[in-house]
Amino acid sequence: MPASEPPKANLPWVEKYRPKGLDELISHTDIIRTLDKFIKDDQLPHLLFYGPPGTGKTSTILACARKIYSSTQLNSMVLELNASDDRGIGIVRGVILNFASTRTIFKGGFKLIILDEADAMTSDAQNALRRIIEKYTENVRFCIICNYLSKIIPALQSRCTRFRFAPLSEEQIMPRLNYVIDQEKVTVTEDGKQALITLAKGDMRKVLNILQSASMAYDEVNENSVYLCTGQPLKSDIMHIVNWMMNEDFKTAYSQILELKTAKGLALEDILTDVHALVHRIDYPPDIRIHLLSKMADVEHRLSVGTSEKVQLSSLIAAFQAVADKMVE
Repeated sequence: MPASEPPKANLPWVEKYRPKGLDELISHTDIIRTLDKFIKDDQLPHLLFYGPPGTGKTSTILACARKIYSSTQLNSMVLELNASDDRGIGIVRGVILNFASTRTIFKGGFKLIILDEADAMTSDAQNALRRIIEKYTENVRFCIICNYLSKIIPALQSRCTRFRFAPLSEEQIMPRLNYVIDQEKVTVTEDGKQALITLAKGDMRKVLNILQSASMAYDEVNENSVYLCTGQPLKSDIMHIVNWMMNEDFKTAYSQILELKTAKGLALEDILTDVHALVHRIDYPPDIRIHLLSKMADVEHRLSVGTSEKVQLSSLIAAFQAVADKMVE
């Protein structure tokens, strides 16, 4: 999927291969088609993009901006504020109000204000923004971008046309991934590609970041190198851990898992996430599966509030050994 201009060699791959136009975006065809019609009909409303990270929200609005304005107009007609900027009421009453209230003398049309990571804005700032959106609609359009819709006040939501950006599927990620691999001449195995997609969980940005890191650390990007590069436990490690917990005595299981954790620098939280996925795939009786999931949820909660990993590892092993004893009976 070639870019409209040659990418710069020294950029991170995430920026180097960021789509430049609407036709280069790899997903959400319904959203792109709708936005394209808005722009062609000169009927662009205020927009609210929400969804998980790495699903194309910022890339989409930047591509829209390039379609609306010429390259010479972008700096004067588009204001982009992201997570690194102040999010209090001062920035709304200052920078945003000044930009929205001033018209350009020689250029017609509306300006565009992009508020990225808007769920970090304070409630006071969001309330101050309501009136600006209404008062200066003739002069400016807003695009509010967030990960969590619940953190945007209802009054702002009602003033915008909402679009949800879902996590990307494997079919959407793979063509772009193959294009970057070809461009960068990276050696990637099929199991390496699957590992990238599994770990990314629909986040295109994460796919490219892991690919770049693994390609710099190893000659070949395969499943092992991807998992080692990200510090995630291998599938074989998880199988060993579950096998030890179910079949070995408590002391042996504890020492073997602790040795594996220390040798590979694994976090118990990551182990727990993968064990949770494995429990869903193993054909346990319903009551056994419910018991294990409940116990793992308790362990994860205790880890999240800062308890000792060694103590929680003991609790995890105890839960599996209690199940193993029950199944023997």
